[in-house]
Amino acid sequence: MDKPAAAKAPFFALSDHALLALEGRDAIAFAQAQCMSDVASLADGQWQWSGWLSPKGRVQALFALLRTGPESIWLLLPDGDAGALKAAMERFVFRSKVKLRVPGELSLCGSFTAPGAASGAMAATDAGGRVELDLGDGTSPRTLRICPGCSAPADSAALARWRAFDLVHGLPRPGPDGLEAWTPQQLSLDRLHAYSVRKGCYPGQEIVARTHFLGQAKRGLGLFAADSAPAVEAQVMEGERAIGTVASAAAAAGEADGHAALVLAVLPLQRPADAPGLAVDGMPLVPLPLRDGLAR
Repeated sequence: MDKPAAAKAPFFALSDHALLALEGRDAIAFAQAQCMSDVASLADGQWQWSGWLSPKGRVQALFALLRTGPESIWLLLPDGDAGALKAAMERFVFRSKVKLRVPGELSLCGSFTAPGAASGAMAATDAGGRVELDLGDGTSPRTLRICPGCSAPADSAALARWRAFDLVHGLPRPGPDGLEAWTPQQLSLDRLHAYSVRKGCYPGQEIVARTHFLGQAKRGLGLFAADSAPAVEAQVMEGERAIGTVASAAAAAGEADGHAALVLAVLPLQRPADAPGLAVDGMPLVPLPLRDGLAR
């Protein structure tokens, strides 16, 4: 019997992604209390962008959060260390009936083709137990798949293209350097609908809500092309003055009109029209528009 069309797609290993499972009677309540998005609003099989913050409102982890059932949540971490996040979150389990584990039997892979059945925020599971998420932007298709015993091959060019796709849509990918220097607003995570200011308490919620309701967000993400990828946390200069910081950088993979690298930087939201051009390490930055379509 022929396999479904989705199974024939050219999938490749997402070797820089990780998966953390939250399982048990209190899994949904625990995730609602710890994560910055409104987990309780999800139906079984739905996903959203989310994250975990420090009490000071700094991003400790950024992930896609999938509700796989009434007692199960999966956190899909680009660049994340699932073991380290597990250990950090377990400190807050207390008496909750929830178990955190890194499912070693599952692998993540990706494809620049449309999902077989998943669409938007709704995931889909096929007869073989493979779960697919729609990570396209409505114009360019992209599928993330979680499957048992996946044998998708390594493909460094495809992996670089996947990372570049994330950056041009405003999803920070700092690699192992992390995101702890910034708040959700400074990373413009409102563009991804990745946090809630109304759902109630979670670590850092007071900082996030105060910034939102008092209109104090003065910095956000900007996207740039560059001739090479600078280091994360490198200073962005406006003439002789440092005004911002690199949050992510990656090979352009065809996304930057002939430039070799893409850069996401945290910068002031308001700059004078006649302000000098921006540079990192003496290298000019060419402004690019952030693309829409990844929000769920």
